[in-house]
Amino acid sequence: MKNKTFYITTTLPYVNAEPHIGFAMEIIRADIIARWKKLLGYDVFFNTGTDEHGLKIYRKAQELNIPVQKYCDEAAQKFKDLTNMLGISPEVNFIRTTDPHHIAAAQEFWKRVDKGGFIYKKNYSVKYCVGCELEKTDSELINGRCPLHPLQDLEIIEEENYFFKFSVFQQKLLDMYEKNPSFVLPDFRFNEIKAFVKRGLEDFSISRLASKMPWGVVVPRDESQVMFVWFDALINYISSTGWPDCVADFERRWVNADGVVQYCGKDNLRQQSAMWQAMLMAAGLPNSKTIVIDGFITGEGGVKMSKSLGNTVNPLKIVTQYGKEALRYYLAREVSSFEDSPFTMEKFKEAYNAGLANGIGNLVSRVMKMAQDNLEAPIKVPVSVGDATSGAIPDDFKAAIERFDIHAASNIIWQHISEADHIIQDRQPFKLIKTDKVAAQGIIRDLCVRLFVIAQMLGPILPDTSGTIKELIKTNKTPATPLFVRK
Repeated sequence: MKNKTFYITTTLPYVNAEPHIGFAMEIIRADIIARWKKLLGYDVFFNTGTDEHGLKIYRKAQELNIPVQKYCDEAAQKFKDLTNMLGISPEVNFIRTTDPHHIAAAQEFWKRVDKGGFIYKKNYSVKYCVGCELEKTDSELINGRCPLHPLQDLEIIEEENYFFKFSVFQQKLLDMYEKNPSFVLPDFRFNEIKAFVKRGLEDFSISRLASKMPWGVVVPRDESQVMFVWFDALINYISSTGWPDCVADFERRWVNADGVVQYCGKDNLRQQSAMWQAMLMAAGLPNSKTIVIDGFITGEGGVKMSKSLGNTVNPLKIVTQYGKEALRYYLAREVSSFEDSPFTMEKFKEAYNAGLANGIGNLVSRVMKMAQDNLEAPIKVPVSVGDATSGAIPDDFKAAIERFDIHAASNIIWQHISEADHIIQDRQPFKLIKTDKVAAQGIIRDLCVRLFVIAQMLGPILPDTSGTIKELIKTNKTPATPLFVRK
């Protein structure tokens, strides 16, 4: 297993606004999968970072009257700091699209696609949503506006740009989908993209006039144009592996990896599972292996949380008040893995108290108080229990997390917490100890083993809590303070 590699990446958020809870959800979920695969013995390459080119970032810097690079440097640092605040694996790779290596990789990618005959130049006119950084057809609009950014006016772009021959990849994409029945998860999103491709594909613009929008990667052999932000940003998924310079790293992390997984929101379905895949084909490179599509976190009235609407929740404020593991818990267990889910601070507080303070926190205190008072020595945890590849971890938990259903996997953990609570309530070892010490000690030892299995399952989701529980069991001590204080 040590020779097996696993690649997982988030999308790269734009740096035109503060980090919000939607991105926190995406990176925490990717981190959970990365940690799980690491427990199984995989050599994991986990990638995230920031998307720093494009019109809205250029305009934001102009609005603030500061140099664009300076703005990007300061904004990117906030996202980098967020990885620490959210308890993301410290070895996560953080790429910026303004990194010199990425810029060189994007230009090399362009050259390869151009050499294959998949790039051409033409004049055109199109309706453009700056919020999405995407061209929009009339069929995608509601009352003449982008449904994802209804407060922003569409802009009309009329200029001569380079185009990518997306239209010629229809059958190749459909063939790839057919050969990879789990390429996009969940199934209903896969059906959406297959239907989109079957309707026929239109070539899309992949550059902008530098005179109108200078903040981008310069097109090779044509300094009058810069790459369209999506074309540039998507390439980070391979430039992060060392491509094209480090062939060995690229082959290990991407070409020969046991899994190549991209997490993204449902508004990225087309770009990740069709546009990017066609681009890879055009460059003669292997495709991704799995695209996992999140739903949206919605605010009041079911409206998508959005920076442009101003209804986002700052994850750092939640972490400051409740702690990072509380936010990880909520986004793992209380939010659907694939559907839209509402968020309010009232819901968050209720979930925190029920699942953490009164749930796992209370169970740990009860079990370890009985263990400390009534067991002469810490239990000896069987090796198999501490091994994530063993039969001690429930099969339904393994199956759920392997299909990226983190919500279901989390519910399985809390079922085990509930079962342990019922054992304490029904068998009352704290009373039985007075009349049948041996039997009571057996129940307490069993509860400690159950708690260790729960901690093992919690490892990828709540790593700090998992480590604390294991240490308490190994030292046979009750926590000095509650794991989660009721709010």
